[in-house]
Amino acid sequence: MPTTPFAHRISDGLLTGQSTDHLVSHQQHFIHQAIEPDFLAMQQAAKKSGFELCLASGFRSFERQQMIWDNKFNGLRPILDHNSQPLDPELLSDKEKIMAILRWSALPGASRHHWGTDIDIYARNCLPVGVQLQLEPWEYQDGGHQAELAQWLTEHMAKYGFYLPYKNDLGGVSAEPWHLSYHTVSQPLLQHFTLELLHRTINQSQVAGKSQILANLDSIYNRFIINICEV
Repeated sequence: MPTTPFAHRISDGLLTGQSTDHLVSHQQHFIHQAIEPDFLAMQQAAKKSGFELCLASGFRSFERQQMIWDNKFNGLRPILDHNSQPLDPELLSDKEKIMAILRWSALPGASRHHWGTDIDIYARNCLPVGVQLQLEPWEYQDGGHQAELAQWLTEHMAKYGFYLPYKNDLGGVSAEPWHLSYHTVSQPLLQHFTLELLHRTINQSQVAGKSQILANLDSIYNRFIINICEV
């Protein structure tokens, strides 16, 4: 069973990726200190089943998320469609670019990775030699190199307090079978993450596409932030 969550004060900085005092270091990444015991236990259980469970991503700061976002919005990184195929940004309006980016990348200030409760995982020993992890659905589906890990997680992750907030495509964020969340800590954080906080955070930033983001913030909040799968 999951351990009792760490009672850490919920601050605006924690919620928006502008605070790090809730984190601990793990595998060259940072995670929320409350999830570490159960993640280590799950990692050991996975090892006994033949999987070298590793983090591809843990905590991500506001600045890091903004760099990812700005590069996509400004055409320096590809914007993908729902089939993971690149779109031509020249054919998209600013609003269309924003909605397309949000399918795969969170808005700065609104990423669950800001909390340290959400992690991207893979089995290192299942990754073929010379192949770079892409974090695309096909890798975790039948025939993909991470498919056996995905099946193991389906059967075991709940025992350690983890679930898939993007297990299915609900019309917001695309399905992400690699994205695990520690429910007993992430759920209260989501409840505290209000539309008002998001508006204030974006309004105080210089994120690319800011005016169109603010103009569509209600829709973004409802479609891409609170629209997640149940445990």
